[in-house]
Amino acid sequence: MSQQSLKREIIQKVSELATAGFGLVAALAWNDAIQSLFKEIFGTQSAIWAKFAYAVLVTVLVVIIALKLGQALNKIKEIPP
Repeated sequence: MSQQSLKREIIQKVSELATAGFGLVAALAWNDAIQSLFKEIFGTQSAIWAKFAYAVLVTVLVVIIALKLGQALNKIKEIPP
């Protein structure tokens, strides 16, 4: 592996890690915002019920998004180079 190739790979990996880190920060911000919304809607009296509703909602959304991304990726793979 050449020095130039190694530098390119290091930059690529650092870029991927930074992007993943920013994605995590954005996810945590959305998590906090959605939790606050649920507290406003359901109040603190039903906090446990609201947390389960929130968890189910987020799970359903993540599964739908993952399926759509998978379908998009399969379509991209079908396109000849």
